[in-house]
Amino acid sequence: MHVPDGFINAPVSVAAGVAAAAAVAVSLRGARRELDERTAPLAGLVAAFIFAVQMLNFPVAAGTSGHLLGGALAAILVGPYTGVLCVSVVLLMQGILFADGGLTALGVNITVMGVVTVVVAYATFRGLLKVLPRTRRSVTVAAFTGALFSVPASAAAFTLLYAVGGTTDVAIGKVITAMVGVHVLIGIGEAAITAATVGAVIAVRPDLVHGARGLTAPLKLRVGGELVDAPAAAAEPVAARSTKKVWAVGMVSALALAGIVSSFASGSPDGLEKVAADKGIDAKADQYTHATAGSPLADYEIKDIGNEGLSVGLAGVIGVGATVAVGSGVFWAVRRRRTEEPAAAQPSAV
Repeated sequence: MHVPDGFINAPVSVAAGVAAAAAVAVSLRGARRELDERTAPLAGLVAAFIFAVQMLNFPVAAGTSGHLLGGALAAILVGPYTGVLCVSVVLLMQGILFADGGLTALGVNITVMGVVTVVVAYATFRGLLKVLPRTRRSVTVAAFTGALFSVPASAAAFTLLYAVGGTTDVAIGKVITAMVGVHVLIGIGEAAITAATVGAVIAVRPDLVHGARGLTAPLKLRVGGELVDAPAAAAEPVAARSTKKVWAVGMVSALALAGIVSSFASGSPDGLEKVAADKGIDAKADQYTHATAGSPLADYEIKDIGNEGLSVGLAGVIGVGATVAVGSGVFWAVRRRRTEEPAAAQPSAV
């Protein structure tokens, strides 16, 4: 789904870039309310995990593959505003380091892969939680459904942008039918990965899942033969538990996926690449050379290493490290702004 340079014309790319910049600005402000001392470092981990899983293309049809977009997963784990920032960081690192997704199309990709997926997934997720029982299983079911809907919605959003600013003359009806059709299949894989990841985290640390907050029933104590709500202090030890173990397990998982499992990913073109080739959307793409095509990590390989598996694995490990570093820096800065603002708002003592 990474849109390369040359698919969308300059005016629409600029407009999408403005929309993406506005969405990121709003998300930076909104993320201050979502991030705290526990979730700020986890947000960087979520970005790195999405980067790693996006390297794992899985087959969805004859000659076509798909990979995680990640908007649903990020929004449910760390919040919708922070989720937009997570996907944006991943797309930025992929474009700069790995020449994956055009730099002139960065706004298009953030809008389509970040904003649309987060909005659709989180709205679906929240809507389902209002009607489903207040249980952890409901969170997993809602996560699956939100992720499932987010992928074809993203494909439809790309088609809309292409209808307005496509660089080739292709019947839009054929494009949207092909795009949505193949991305419904990819959405099933997205939903399975999202539900499995959310389910795994909620099983061990439900307090760290943003989408599960407020669903846990209050702790009850029996006093004088009657059940009463426990004092708030009784719940503090759970909330105050360290996140170091979760972070370490998540980081090891991301490194293993990018460094080892990625070598076994499907080599077939992804949904957008396949539709673009079949329908002629990519007719003018060859006229554009990616600005970072000369990067030593371009195409997720280290050029000077002859062994393909080792080359891809090392590139993946570097990508995970770079993404977690940049993402963590961004989220710590956002978190710091949150803690500084109340202090700045207080009148100084005289």
